[in-house]
Amino acid sequence: MTLPAGRSDSYLKLFRGFRNEPYILINIILAGVILLVFLYSGLFSPENDNYPVVCIHEKITGEPCASCGLSHSFSLIVRGRISEAYEWNVYGMRIFLFFALQLVMRIVFSLRFLKHPETRKQLIIYDVAGSILLFFIAFLPMLKFIFHSGYHI
Repeated sequence: MTLPAGRSDSYLKLFRGFRNEPYILINIILAGVILLVFLYSGLFSPENDNYPVVCIHEKITGEPCASCGLSHSFSLIVRGRISEAYEWNVYGMRIFLFFALQLVMRIVFSLRFLKHPETRKQLIIYDVAGSILLFFIAFLPMLKFIFHSGYHI
């Protein structure tokens, strides 16, 4: 199958954009990390408790930290068992949603960046501002818990 000349040129430009733009490269790396987190959540089972990454804080002190249970929570969310996910970590759903929204943002913003070069500067500003806002919405309750309770990770 061959593409019309104009169409193949636009795909070639998109491919070169992936290779030559630091913003695109950063988005690809971030999207890859997020996909690995979701893959980890899907592969390791809360029933088998076979997670290879363990909480060092809990191993040393014997007490759970604010992020304990996130792996279980994410695994349960991926499996659609939302109420159980809250039992493992009350912050799990909001952090999972942060990662899911970031994945969508990496894809959408990258495509927009490549297709509309005239708006790149504004796009990056919106991306950074939106990501910071989402970060605080997702992580602020957990950070408040950590700092207000005198609790240390």
